[in-house]
Amino acid sequence: MEHHVYFWLKEENQNAADRAVFEQGLDSLFKIGLVTGGRWAVPAKVMLRPVIDQSWDYALSMQFANVEDHDAYQVDADHHAFISTFKEWWAKVLVMDLA
Repeated sequence: MEHHVYFWLKEENQNAADRAVFEQGLDSLFKIGLVTGGRWAVPAKVMLRPVIDQSWDYALSMQFANVEDHDAYQVDADHHAFISTFKEWWAKVLVMDLA
């Protein structure tokens, strides 16, 4: 299954130093053994069209072998450490999970 998360950072955290720290945090999530693949990214500089939303700052895409591994990831201590560290940095978070 796939787990997709979109992050909108608060304006005060949209500087190079904070972005570098946040990116390290995103990288740390891939060290959790339940994650089988994925990546994080920023919006691509594509031709703007009415159907494109580039308002977000970071997207995280993760793969899991099954729903059970995904659910175990959700309660993993390292995942919760990431949330605790950065939750005050987010203006908005949107999650979309795919079967």
